[in-house]
Amino acid sequence: MKANILDINGKEKKSISLAKAFSSEIRKDIVAKALEAKKTKQPYAPSPVAGKQHAAKGKVVHRRHVWRSGYGRGMSRVPRKIFSRRGTQFNWEAAEVPQAKGGMRAHPPKILGMINTKKINKKELKAALVSALSATANSKTVSGRYETLKGKKIEKLPFIVESKFVSLKAKEIVSSLKKILGKELFKIALRKKSVRTGKGKMRGRKYKHNAGVLLVVGQNEKLKTKLLETASSSNLSIADLAKGGLGRLTIYTENAIEQLNEKFKEK
Repeated sequence: MKANILDINGKEKKSISLAKAFSSEIRKDIVAKALEAKKTKQPYAPSPVAGKQHAAKGKVVHRRHVWRSGYGRGMSRVPRKIFSRRGTQFNWEAAEVPQAKGGMRAHPPKILGMINTKKINKKELKAALVSALSATANSKTVSGRYETLKGKKIEKLPFIVESKFVSLKAKEIVSSLKKILGKELFKIALRKKSVRTGKGKMRGRKYKHNAGVLLVVGQNEKLKTKLLETASSSNLSIADLAKGGLGRLTIYTENAIEQLNEKFKEK
């Protein structure tokens, strides 16, 4: 498979041969399995002593002729803490149980349930990465992922730019992207940040943003701006290429393609 290398003005500069990985079969099942195995979640849970930091004296007994008994008072059998007393008369309140004020949670989130223990074989992980690479060069997969591109044919895939692109300033990168991608693709290329609607704003997730275009750079290349999400060809992950599904809009630098060709060359 051959592809054209574009200059910063979006014009064809020269052609380059691509590794077989860019035209291989797309295995959605293996990609889904790999993404499940690579999922990470920040574990959280309430304090182990939450709701138990009190002077409650266990369950109130309901037997006759016992001091501090709840017999004949019409009270539920729950732990209670005493605020004051006068002889055998108590001013007490329920504690510890979930239905009491300041009590523990009934079914709190548990850390053990949030640790991902799923595994995947090395060969399957490599097959998933190859499928994700192939999807970035497949017009049908890329257009199928984005709602605004449904049914449209995308030319020049995969997008490969000369390495000069990395040294451009932010303003020049935006201008160059318009020429390389065109109007339709440029709308989904830049990362946009917006305020979330609803109560999520009060729960630590005020902003949401789209994934935008992924720029795959060579080992010694570095983009100066944070306009685009970047990934190095040396440690390119399935999570980078298939975030949100297969067919993510991806641009490769010339150096990145050369290194990926070396990595996935047939032995």
